[in-house]
Amino acid sequence: MRVSIFGLGYVGAVSAACLAKEGHTVVGVDVDPYKLDLIRQGKAPIVEANLEPYLKQAVESGRLTVTDDATEAVHNTEISLLCVGTPSKENGDLRTDYLERVARQIGEALITKPEYHIVVIRSTILPGTAEEVVLPILEEASGKRVNEHFGLAVNPEFLREGTAIADYYDPPFTVVGALQEADAEKVAALYETVKAQLFLVSIRTAEMIKYACNAFHALKITFANELGMLCKAEGVDSHEVMRVFCADTKLNISPKYLTPGFAFGGSCLPKDLRALTYRARSNDLELPMLEGILPSNRRQIEEVVKSIVRLRKRKVGLFGLSFKPGTDDLRESPLVELAEQLIGKGYRLLIHDPNVSYAALYGSNKAFIEREIPHIREILREDAREVIQHAEVLVIGHLDSATREVVLAENRETQVVVDLARALTPEALRGRYVGLYW
Repeated sequence: MRVSIFGLGYVGAVSAACLAKEGHTVVGVDVDPYKLDLIRQGKAPIVEANLEPYLKQAVESGRLTVTDDATEAVHNTEISLLCVGTPSKENGDLRTDYLERVARQIGEALITKPEYHIVVIRSTILPGTAEEVVLPILEEASGKRVNEHFGLAVNPEFLREGTAIADYYDPPFTVVGALQEADAEKVAALYETVKAQLFLVSIRTAEMIKYACNAFHALKITFANELGMLCKAEGVDSHEVMRVFCADTKLNISPKYLTPGFAFGGSCLPKDLRALTYRARSNDLELPMLEGILPSNRRQIEEVVKSIVRLRKRKVGLFGLSFKPGTDDLRESPLVELAEQLIGKGYRLLIHDPNVSYAALYGSNKAFIEREIPHIREILREDAREVIQHAEVLVIGHLDSATREVVLAENRETQVVVDLARALTPEALRGRYVGLYW
């Protein structure tokens, strides 16, 4: 294909060199004459392993040329990749002025271009930037309409400095978000020689995926370092700990626990986090990330309470009371805490959990629930239908298959279903559906 790349910095230069190597015709666009002169000579404008030979080969083959003329670049290509910087403002927000300037240049070039053109944002941008910032500029500057005269897509990059060429050919995945499926497929075709799983998603999803990845990378580094601080204080080799830790690909290094949902609980996680952070304080260590986990977990419960309060309905039915499905363990269950807060605010609450029967409770489990919810006997129901008939709001903590069928059969049009586990779908219900984070 014929591709123009706006911004020949780190991402743009690497993308230009690799696309040209794969046989595409590339026009690089930048306002910096020094950078343009370097590339014309086959020299790299940045320090990056193996980039210079790639650029030299691309220029010598004639597949890579550079210019400062945006109109020329747009008219001679069918796809434009925007690779300009999006640095931080002082308040932490994203600066989009470079992106806006390039979008205006492309829009003005489209005025005199009769052919359809796809504009692809490869820069890292917050969700909504493509459709709420870039798109209006393109339409206003060109006088044309998206999906009729030009397409819009987001194609985040996953290139690490120092290994960018290798990462280009072996990324974790390829992500393309576009307003039209045909545009997404054409952008994806740029990477047909790259052996990576392809995800065609919405534009906002594509924008957010890059932030999810970078935030998680930062989280992993901070987790390892905070744990390393405590290991050092305790005379433990942190590298040996993490070597074994990373060998667990069932739970630790895996998709487990990475699906957004309600708060965690149970007899292990809260207790062990408290012990770990207490030991850190005993060693005069501050571990802000680890110390912030339990307060953040409590915030999940508080946000659900607020969402129920906003509904302005007083009769609530809660499905699920144990800390997770398939157990009767109520210790430090977030659903117990949710029930306690609702009762404290005067809600008329009934609860059903097929694994929790008051008659069968004993020992520490019974002592815990009677301490937290003294009137548990009066509000716990073994028949799910009683809870549904009572409630104006159904709160889904977790469901087994039998209870799910009862809820689907018995829910009413006047009810609101607040789903904390994505156990149901809006289409399957008569009433209004409210998903926790979806």
